[in-house]
Amino acid sequence: MLRKKKWIAILVGSVILMALFLYSQNNILVTSEHSIQSKKVPAAFDGYTIVQLSDLHSKSFGDRQSRLVEKVEKAKPDLIVFTGDVIDSRRYNEEPSLILMEELVKIAPVYYVTGNHEWHSGKFAQLETALTDIGVHVMRNTVELLTNGNESIQLIGIDDPANAEGQSERDAVEKRIQEAISNQKNDDHFQILLSHRPELFTLYSEYGIDLVFSGHAHGGQFRFPFIGGLIAPHQGLLPEYTAGVYEAEQTKMIVNRGLGNSLFPFRLFNLPEIVVVKLGSVE
Repeated sequence: MLRKKKWIAILVGSVILMALFLYSQNNILVTSEHSIQSKKVPAAFDGYTIVQLSDLHSKSFGDRQSRLVEKVEKAKPDLIVFTGDVIDSRRYNEEPSLILMEELVKIAPVYYVTGNHEWHSGKFAQLETALTDIGVHVMRNTVELLTNGNESIQLIGIDDPANAEGQSERDAVEKRIQEAISNQKNDDHFQILLSHRPELFTLYSEYGIDLVFSGHAHGGQFRFPFIGGLIAPHQGLLPEYTAGVYEAEQTKMIVNRGLGNSLFPFRLFNLPEIVVVKLGSVE
């Protein structure tokens, strides 16, 4: 009888420890910092700080997103960018996402592009209206000139291709990049692209974009030493682009591991991530 009770206690303890471990893996926020230096970054933007968030999937981090907002505030950003999937199409709930945006716009200007889940939900029109009313800059195949003093950089934001019909996703994204930059007369600006899909990195580099912010891959869901991410949407098993900085030609792409989950509810060794980037001007 005592032996049986011992094994029951071990089993219960193991279940509790596993539950705590899974909770921590999906709720402890980490901040990843990167420095991006370029001759094209104007002197006025030296030290300019950008916070990137991605793939919230309607997740909450404390009352009114307090834990997440606190970490963003600590970074003292000049700009906040959000690269898609602010909601989840499988369990649509705007409230956590809109609460987050309400708090973020108090910290710095917020620029946002769609992910595939916004389009799959079929409710993006109402979400776009709500985001705009809050004060979020919803970028849809457009360019914004960010100015500091007499100097400026370009911010390009494109729709996710999940709403494209009759063409491949690569063709749709290329068309949207072309649409966004078609009226830009000055090609000398430092250019930042917000695009949800990291798997199209070679396309972004063909356009000579300096810095790309992306998400979508959820860090590969499970991450292991020497292997990296295990699986990612639109990349399959052992995906190439899941987290961190990638380089090709003059283009650098930062892939955010994201904040929430969608089809698979758990992460392993892949904590929810806030990305902080400081721009550097070099001669």
